[in-house]
Amino acid sequence: MIEIDNTPIESGSFDRIALLRQMIRIRHFEQRCVQLYSAEKIRGFLHLYIGEEAVAAGLLGELTQEDAVVSTYREHGHAIARGISMTALMAEMFGRSTGCSRGRGGSMHLFDADLRFYGGNAIVGGGLPVAVGLALADAMRGRDAVTVCLFGDGAVAEGEFHECLNLAALWRLPVLFACENNRYAMGTALAREHANTDLALRAASYGLVSWPVDGMDAVAVAAATRRALASIRAGSGPCFLELRTYRFRAHSLYDADRYRSKAEIEQWKARDPITVLGAALDAAGELDEKERAAMESAADAELDAAIAAAEAAPEEPVADLTKYVYAEPS
Repeated sequence: MIEIDNTPIESGSFDRIALLRQMIRIRHFEQRCVQLYSAEKIRGFLHLYIGEEAVAAGLLGELTQEDAVVSTYREHGHAIARGISMTALMAEMFGRSTGCSRGRGGSMHLFDADLRFYGGNAIVGGGLPVAVGLALADAMRGRDAVTVCLFGDGAVAEGEFHECLNLAALWRLPVLFACENNRYAMGTALAREHANTDLALRAASYGLVSWPVDGMDAVAVAAATRRALASIRAGSGPCFLELRTYRFRAHSLYDADRYRSKAEIEQWKARDPITVLGAALDAAGELDEKERAAMESAADAELDAAIAAAEAAPEEPVADLTKYVYAEPS
């Protein structure tokens, strides 16, 4: 049975302008990455987050500095919302030594231990056991921290999904499992992969408090996250959020995107979280076009500076190739 807290939360209890600003920063970062990739300044795989910004902004904005985050290979938005600077992120995208992973991880392996942002993981579902381990360590140390584990709907088909939810529930670990259900595991539609497409219901079968959330609404995501975190911090065990969202771009820039119709994509674009929230703020008289334009300009200026810094940054010397590969003997 899915347990849902229906206690109303007024939208005024959230900083909607801050949520919009964060989503704009993420969107502009992603759009600039497309340009840089086309110019061959960014290499390797590139998985874009365009369309899913409400999840990153709404969820990660509710965390404390003590909380931990485990992400996926589609993690640019998560990293930005967690507080990793665009300068460090763009340097990483360029493969420079000043990047957050010293240029060794690139787009799929962003990392910042100081911010407790533990990747970026190129393996589908690979972050789930890491998150359970982090939560277990925090619980054993008596830390007041929650580990947030973000993953896509494709990870639900992996064995570790079931193992990790079972262990987290059994040990009542402080984990928030956040499934970004964008309806496609790479190029496979949800209904072609899962006999039961109600992912929140599947998670509830392991004894987790679980519910679906409109992942295209940043305020709804923030509200659901706030409730889940309060439950976890109260010692009730892990929670599961099925964040129903949609990516506007293909799985990656190598993907021909032939498995869904253009009409479907346009239908979801009508629910663009940035456009919808911007219109709501405008209608409420909280943000006018001039202020919105200033947000856009600020994001562009931030990116211009980050790109200039990345282009000027050094690559790691070949002599350091084996450094950090293995732990140094004590």
